[in-house]
Amino acid sequence: MTKAEKKPADYIQPLYINGLHGRLLRLPPPKGKKREIMYIYGHHSSIERNFGLALYLNRYGGVTAPDLPGFGGMDPFYKIGEKPTLDNLADYLASVIKLRYRGQRFSLTGLSLGFTIITRMLQKYPQIAKQIDYLVSFAGFAHKDDFKYKPRTYWFFRGLTWLCSHRLPAAFVKYFILRGPLIRLAYAVLEPLFVKETNTKVRGVDEMERKKRIDFEVYLWKCNDPRTYISVAHTMLMLDLSGQHIDKKVYHEAIDTDRYFDNVRVEQHMRAIYKDFHLVKAGMPAHAPSIIATAEEAAPFVPSHIRRLLSKD
Repeated sequence: MTKAEKKPADYIQPLYINGLHGRLLRLPPPKGKKREIMYIYGHHSSIERNFGLALYLNRYGGVTAPDLPGFGGMDPFYKIGEKPTLDNLADYLASVIKLRYRGQRFSLTGLSLGFTIITRMLQKYPQIAKQIDYLVSFAGFAHKDDFKYKPRTYWFFRGLTWLCSHRLPAAFVKYFILRGPLIRLAYAVLEPLFVKETNTKVRGVDEMERKKRIDFEVYLWKCNDPRTYISVAHTMLMLDLSGQHIDKKVYHEAIDTDRYFDNVRVEQHMRAIYKDFHLVKAGMPAHAPSIIATAEEAAPFVPSHIRRLLSKD
């Protein structure tokens, strides 16, 4: 008898915290494994997008992955009269950790923006660092200068995100731009014109796979709150986490073909923040696993050095 395929819905629990409704992925540890791993996803994301990577991490222990406010269908901070600032996201993460782990030790991992939120959380709540055995950055960053954008592109995105993070422009984006047919048209026509790299989320695959990926992109664009998405993007383009030390060693995974970040600058900024920095190279063709990656397809995103760490008792 073939083993039943695991599905996200079977492991998702409701999450109600600080007046916000969301979800939490909880994969119990395999038999004989005591390690607990928390995984924080990135910007254009949801629990479903990261399920393959979470399943792979589950080989090394129990995995917890919460939604972020305004992402993955979770209520945005705007619902309770707050803004999606990095400090508010850090406070939210600290609350989830206290609720889920209390005084228990665990490994903390984050992808891209997820690790940025982790860094700010540890700066605000240094006592939580004592609970963490291993801290892992999957292509994380800590400063606006880490981006590879040319100055003209950077200032264009910075201005556009500032404008569209306001209520009325964000509403226009939500109700008139982020419509299924327009999103599909953008990936079919505009994406090849403006993005020259071949290692994007929807290229290099057959037509059926490409359709599946674009359909999932439509879901992602519609489940993430546009105003939160844009506001957080603007925060990323203004980011500077230097100046406050974290007494913890970080294992940082760098991807040579990452089209978003300059790995040398990322290392410089992280070394200025963390007690120690250990660079780990990953043989990945892109910034993140495929948006519909299985555990096997996501495996290269967890290099052997990280696997050895997580395998320790």
